[in-house]
Amino acid sequence: MPITASAGDIDELGHVSNVVYLRWVLDVAMGHSRAVGWDYEHYLAAGAVFVVRRHEIDYIAQVREGEQLVGETWIADWRLASCTRATELRRGDQVVVRAATTWAFMSLASGRPIRITDELRTLFTTDG
Repeated sequence: MPITASAGDIDELGHVSNVVYLRWVLDVAMGHSRAVGWDYEHYLAAGAVFVVRRHEIDYIAQVREGEQLVGETWIADWRLASCTRATELRRGDQVVVRAATTWAFMSLASGRPIRITDELRTLFTTDG
């Protein structure tokens, strides 16, 4: 997913804010989900959604206004009702941010974690 740092992304230190990096990590995850055919309406129809349980982010290099990045993501680990999604934001060959996000698969009716279906595991592992 292509990303360009805009003026609104820049903090008082003159580089992209940590909060913006987090937003980009989420944007890349949601983009991946939509790319394999699971948009929000699909989750609603299934009666369950992925929700963030934990973020771990390593800020490796600064990014300034106008710089272009590429966001890449993949599922690094599956559990019964959760998964860990790895994300890297790159400027050319340089990784500027590396993140690991734990997502729990939650029932909309009960608000409790439920088993991730084999269909979802296959879609997210093979990109559809």
